[in-house]
Amino acid sequence: MYFVGIDIGSAATKAAAVDLQGEVLSTAVIPMGTGTRGSTAALDALYQAGGLDPAQRGGIIATGYGRLNFKGADTQLSEIICHAKGVKKVLPTVHTIIDIGGQDSKAIRVSDKGTIEQFVMNDKCAAGTGRFLEVMCKVLDLGIDEMGPVSLTVKEALDISNTCTVFAESEVISRLSEGCETPDILAGVHMAVARRVAGLARRIGLVPDAALTGGVAKNQGIVASLSRELKLPLLIPPEPQLTGALGAALFAKEKYEKEVLS
Repeated sequence: MYFVGIDIGSAATKAAAVDLQGEVLSTAVIPMGTGTRGSTAALDALYQAGGLDPAQRGGIIATGYGRLNFKGADTQLSEIICHAKGVKKVLPTVHTIIDIGGQDSKAIRVSDKGTIEQFVMNDKCAAGTGRFLEVMCKVLDLGIDEMGPVSLTVKEALDISNTCTVFAESEVISRLSEGCETPDILAGVHMAVARRVAGLARRIGLVPDAALTGGVAKNQGIVASLSRELKLPLLIPPEPQLTGALGAALFAKEKYEKEVLS
């Protein structure tokens, strides 16, 4: 028997399966978010990768931006508690979690036992999110996976003063027209995101250790910029996109234990 968590984001769908001991059996990340067939594709990939029989599934919990649109779950839980659960599983010393998603960013402070002490979310503006970075990629003619390596070749980071996506886009275009180098502009973009996200983290009271999650955590430039802004090293989970799905799977396991085994 196993238990599944599915995290349906705006840009990607993630799934994880754990056994009765809470050990990970299989994971899947599909680059399709809510409103697509991403949830079906993620579950199919999860079962195939782990050789799992859907009939042996003991429970499934949905989380993330599109959780309420997924009808196949036993219940839905907020991404706040699921991220906290997943991060504490893989990085038990963490007390501050910073998650940068496609449409929002959030900062969560957790206790030693993993309970939520404080959190704050930016979901009204694209600044400080994956969407902001995607827009900058298009302007700079870069793939999203190229952002980190390119930004690390910076000679002199340029200040991108606007955090509004529309105005920042215009500012980046102006910098290009001035002949500024792409790595220097990109480093400035990362600094702008770092300032915005660091502001969220400070509002909840920054307590070490701190972890960065979400697909953006794979961007070396963002990690370096945010770490400098916070004056604190950042821990990165082995697979930073999967912490929400992992937390949801662990909650599904606990639900089964409470309702069936107790």
